[in-house]
Amino acid sequence: MSRLLISTFFLVSGLVASCSAETLPVRCGADRMDHYLHLIEGKQIGIVANHTSLVGNRHLVDTLIASGVGRGQIVKVFAPEHGFRGDHAAGTKIEDGIDPLTGIQVVSLYGSHKKPGQEELAGIELMIFDLQDVGTRFFTYISTLHYVMEACAEYHIPLLLLDRPNPNGGYVDGPMLDSSYSSFVGMHPVPVVYGLTIGELAGMINGEGWLVNGIRCELTVIPCEGYYHGKLYSMPVKPSPNLPNDHAVLLYPSTCFFEGTVISEGRGTGMPFEVYGHPDLQGSFSFIPEVIPGVSGQPKLVGQICYGADLREFIPREGWSRIQLQWLLEAYRAFPRKEIFFSPYFDKLAGTDALRKMIEAGWGEERIRASWKEELEEFKLTRSNYLIYDEHK
Repeated sequence: MSRLLISTFFLVSGLVASCSAETLPVRCGADRMDHYLHLIEGKQIGIVANHTSLVGNRHLVDTLIASGVGRGQIVKVFAPEHGFRGDHAAGTKIEDGIDPLTGIQVVSLYGSHKKPGQEELAGIELMIFDLQDVGTRFFTYISTLHYVMEACAEYHIPLLLLDRPNPNGGYVDGPMLDSSYSSFVGMHPVPVVYGLTIGELAGMINGEGWLVNGIRCELTVIPCEGYYHGKLYSMPVKPSPNLPNDHAVLLYPSTCFFEGTVISEGRGTGMPFEVYGHPDLQGSFSFIPEVIPGVSGQPKLVGQICYGADLREFIPREGWSRIQLQWLLEAYRAFPRKEIFFSPYFDKLAGTDALRKMIEAGWGEERIRASWKEELEEFKLTRSNYLIYDEHK
């Protein structure tokens, strides 16, 4: 029997409409209100949401209220990194408070408080989860998912997850997480790019027993319609302040590694994750990172001229089917002070110290990639047990 069948992961009967039509427009789980409003009826609910939690162009919370779900029925909103309305920079402390538009209490799930507690969950009969993931292990919305699932399992609260497409969902790549490097930017033994929607990943978290003590969350996923893995998906809003467009999201699995180095990844510019550079590198392209209120926090190398590469026109010849390592390798080879190139954060992002050691030893891209192959093949077999959607068309 497959892991999918023995997990508590299940789908509402009849929800997986045909995803095989190439021209069928994508409808996110939140858009399919006729499939889940009856599950909410009469229940006191909590909602894990942020600015990506949209139904059309209106926030999920506002949409539910407009549809007849009373403010008193929505007990609390739980907000991840970037806040409930998406107005906080990466890494900024988010305070608990009251949403001024609805009067609903907002509880922060970022910083030192990542998991809802018993008191915060008091009175909640159903938790709704709706966040737009970007399909990379170090994007923290999936860590928030883990903690919410764990809390729901511990306090016997069913979780209703409204699924959304994965813009990097067409491939699986990168080093696997070594558990000794587990952190909020990498909690699960998956590769950097895991090729699952957030709903599929929730099924895997449940089915593989990754919650504390192997407990399982009572989980219902409302699938997307018209989506398949590899279908390009343009998000209606940027998933975080420093992922301003679809191209940056596609580059993110490759260029986020620069966050664990002395090299600027473009934070503090209008081109985050689409450029990289440093004052000690050379090149005709340059940029100067600056503090951008509400977007970049305190970026590296503020006010310094950084020389490097402009990737805004980059389109891989093979399609978006693998992590691009060449920029990281080129920057390391060109950087004159190699002893300071990597920060300790790099190993957390990579989920292992092996990638750093290979780069320091002078390994080429194909040799590095070959070192991932066996573990990736094993992961793909496990992944197949949790797929809701078809693969490439």
